[in-house]
Amino acid sequence: VIPYTATFLVFSDYMRPPIRLAALSRQRVIFIFTHDSIGVGEDGPTHQPVEHLMALRAVPNLWVIRPADANEVAEAWRQAILRRDGPTAIVLSRQNLPVLDRTRLASASGLARGGYVLREVDSPPDLILIGTGSEVHLCVSAADRLAEEGIQARVVSLPCWELFDAQPEDYRRSVLLPEVPKLAVEAGVTFGWYRYVGERGKVIGLDRFGASAPGGVLMRELGFSVENVAAQAKALLAAQKE
Repeated sequence: VIPYTATFLVFSDYMRPPIRLAALSRQRVIFIFTHDSIGVGEDGPTHQPVEHLMALRAVPNLWVIRPADANEVAEAWRQAILRRDGPTAIVLSRQNLPVLDRTRLASASGLARGGYVLREVDSPPDLILIGTGSEVHLCVSAADRLAEEGIQARVVSLPCWELFDAQPEDYRRSVLLPEVPKLAVEAGVTFGWYRYVGERGKVIGLDRFGASAPGGVLMRELGFSVENVAAQAKALLAAQKE
C-alpha cells in the first residue's frame, strides 16, 4: 500500500504536520500538490502559493519534485514509487503546459538525477538558464530567441533539488558549469536560489504576493515571459562584463 494525498499547493501549510511526520519517520507517502503558482489566476493571492515551494524544500528527507511537462511527471511518479526511505511531494501546475520536444531536447529520464541539461549548445555556453515546472518551457523558448542573436544558452531543468544535491560533485559541476553565468526562473520566492546561481547570478522569481487576474496575464505582468527571460539574460551577460 502506497498512501497518497492531493490538494492545492497553497494548502500544504495545513498539511505541514503529516508531511513532517512522514519525513521524520521515513514513510513512503506521496503528496500531490496542484495549482502551484500565480498561474492559479482569478482566485487571487490567498490561493496563489509563493513561499510554499521553499517551505517544502526546507523539510529534511522530503523530496520536492516540480516537473516541467508530462514526461517529467511520469518520471516523477517513477521516482516517488521507487523510493523506500521517505515521502515525495510532486508539485504540478493548474495551467496547461506544452510537452517539450524530446527529439531535440534531452530525455526526461534525467529527472532521476534531480537536474539535467535539457537543451545543450554546440559551443561553450555563454550562460545557463535554469528552470523548474511551468517556467522550463519559458527558458527553452528564451534560449532559442537568444540563439538568434548569437547568444548560446544552455537550459537546465532542475525539478528536484534534493535528488540533484545527492549527486556526485563532478556531475553537479558538469550540469551547472561554475564559470558560466546563471539565470534561474521560478514562479516563487527567490530565497534559496543563489546556492545554484551564485552571488553574481540572477533569479527571476516572486518576492511578493500575487494578485487577482487571469493566470496568463499575471505570469506575463510579473515577469514570467519569454521576452523578460531573454532580456534578463542579456542584462546578466552585460553585467558580467563590467
